[in-house]
Amino acid sequence: MRITSRIHIEDEDIRFECIRAGGPGGQNVNKVATAVRLRVRLDAITGLDEDGLARLAALAGRRLTADGELVLRAESHRTQEGNRKAALERLALLVAQAAVRPKARKATKPSRASKERRLASKARHSRLKAQRRASED
Repeated sequence: MRITSRIHIEDEDIRFECIRAGGPGGQNVNKVATAVRLRVRLDAITGLDEDGLARLAALAGRRLTADGELVLRAESHRTQEGNRKAALERLALLVAQAAVRPKARKATKPSRASKERRLASKARHSRLKAQRRASED
């Protein structure tokens, strides 16, 4: 499975389990295993650097097992094939998000005008509060 031009996962590294879906659906849901659980080990994803793997682990959250396996569950479609495609799309989206390095925040300082506006606002607020105080006559 190719995610980007340099990131891919071999098809044999992706395992599918067919399970029963929950929720309403009557006899079909109770009898047919249409939901899909996708499992893939993080070390099977080639082309993703160490930082990318760390970002993927953070994005995965509770979907990451202690053995380093990503588990995705899809049960929104009525067919196994639809759920299989949905799980693969979610996997590709998750890995593609992890591949993007976030922009480094550039530290900035407030401008002179913004400092002056802030101080003027504080002075205005101070004068307003001073007017509310009772005068000592």
